[in-house]
Amino acid sequence: MWFLGLGLLGVVLKFLEIGPVGQWSWFVVLIPFGLAIAWWAWADWSGYTKRKAVERDDQRRQDRIDRQRSRLGMLNSRSRRDGR
Repeated sequence: MWFLGLGLLGVVLKFLEIGPVGQWSWFVVLIPFGLAIAWWAWADWSGYTKRKAVERDDQRRQDRIDRQRSRLGMLNSRSRRDGR
């Protein structure tokens, strides 16, 4: 996502010819888009994207369970049950 934002900023600066970016080649300005594509391809290929989605879902689920236990006054019931 950072690469995409950097690429968009570079394109705007190049188009408006602001600062040193206005003097750069279009090839240099468009490099962050290529890096973003490479990152997304690697993240999908390696399972990174799916793993992060599962972690996020698990955290939401655990937060929901903890919230419900807290409302019922049972937040520490797991500790008592495990003998801790």
